[in-house]
Amino acid sequence: MGLNLLGGFLNESHEERIKYGFLSAAFFFLIAGYTVAKELENSVFMTIVGRTYVPLAKTITLFALIPAIFLYSKLVDRLRRYQLLMFYTALFGSVGLYFSYLLGHPTIGLANTQANPNRLFGWIFYFFVEGYTPFLVSVFWAFANSISSPESAKRNYGMMVSASKVGGMMSAALAWYLFSQNIMCASGSCQDVWVHQVVMAFSSSMLMVVPLLIWLLKRNVPGRYLHGYEAVYKAEKERKKVQSKEKGSVQGFFKSIFSGLILLVRYPYVMGIFGMVYFYEVGSTVLNYLRLGVAQAHSTNVSELSANLLQMMFLMHLVGFFISLFGTSNLLQKLGERTCLLLIPLLSGSLLLYLMVETTPFALMCAWVAFKAVNYAFSWPVRESLYIPTVKEIKFKAKSWIDAFGSKFAKSSGSAFNYFGTFVGSEYMMSIHSFFFAGIITFWFIDALLLGNRFDRAVENNEVIGLDENSD
Repeated sequence: MGLNLLGGFLNESHEERIKYGFLSAAFFFLIAGYTVAKELENSVFMTIVGRTYVPLAKTITLFALIPAIFLYSKLVDRLRRYQLLMFYTALFGSVGLYFSYLLGHPTIGLANTQANPNRLFGWIFYFFVEGYTPFLVSVFWAFANSISSPESAKRNYGMMVSASKVGGMMSAALAWYLFSQNIMCASGSCQDVWVHQVVMAFSSSMLMVVPLLIWLLKRNVPGRYLHGYEAVYKAEKERKKVQSKEKGSVQGFFKSIFSGLILLVRYPYVMGIFGMVYFYEVGSTVLNYLRLGVAQAHSTNVSELSANLLQMMFLMHLVGFFISLFGTSNLLQKLGERTCLLLIPLLSGSLLLYLMVETTPFALMCAWVAFKAVNYAFSWPVRESLYIPTVKEIKFKAKSWIDAFGSKFAKSSGSAFNYFGTFVGSEYMMSIHSFFFAGIITFWFIDALLLGNRFDRAVENNEVIGLDENSD
């Protein structure tokens, strides 16, 4: 089936091969940078601020990113789709390089090993890396969705994800090796902080490659191959005249920055996509908090903690690579979006059930690795394909609210459960987790069923979701 994936790509037209070749390369470098930074986020924050403040940090992030979403909403109106992706990858890459320098600061950086909630740098670094998902990964997918048709997404999204898994494995393995070497050094002869600086600089440098690849994509692919879902392309051309008249007014300004949130509430279809993100993130947050506790308990310093976290991340990308190579595109083409959407909560529920039966640290690691691998390699591309029959405002603005505010709201919900768990005796935790996970999976399955039905109806009728309030 892996050969079928490559064969499907080779059978595409020359222009389609160039388009998805550059998209795959860009996703390779983006996830290579994303993978390392996301794990450093946890180890740096726990070292500088403390692990017990992770749930609070996730809750505060919910509000800290709102101004950034408003800015993003304005940029969506002023920049072309590819320019938006180039801007954010260059921005996060350059700021990340500056953070790699600050990690070595003797007072605010990692050299100061006294964890304290008053150390502002740890909080700022955490909020910065939390922005990777809504303003890097989300923007990449929004761009890919805007230039893809439902049929081409089924054939090529699996290959894109496979490329990203290779990038994630490469960066995680390299960082894991560097941190492991640092652990084996004698005390005082290694620069523990320096290794973190090098890894963070490497992560940021990977992001700086993405703008070049997107520029090359635009230079080498004719415009007619960048329309994506043709019904959406034609509808948006008709709407530009009306939108241009509103841009200069005060009403147009507020409509612009809040339009993503309005669309999220207005269209049940968009709210359904939010539900798919919400239920995953709640479960993931609970699992991740348990994982961090196990990793910290088996670590003696920040490098060992980072190495343990990156080892699990490497395994996640390895499992995800095989899922994307042999499963994603094949399942999408043979089963369709609706059935694939139903598989997501069923697979996730099976993994959570396994964890409830086998309550060991090894079972937790296996459950977390598989849970995340299924999401990144299978659930994410299936969920992203749901945006294809929607207007630009949903693809970019509503999506930013879902992936930033909505995702962080879900993490806050999971963090609230984690915080509640600290006050409950260990003898009750198994029952509480079981009921909690059962509720999440039940509502997740219902949401997937309704959403899949709505997507199939839209594609069959060549419908554009978001054109008018009666679309749903």
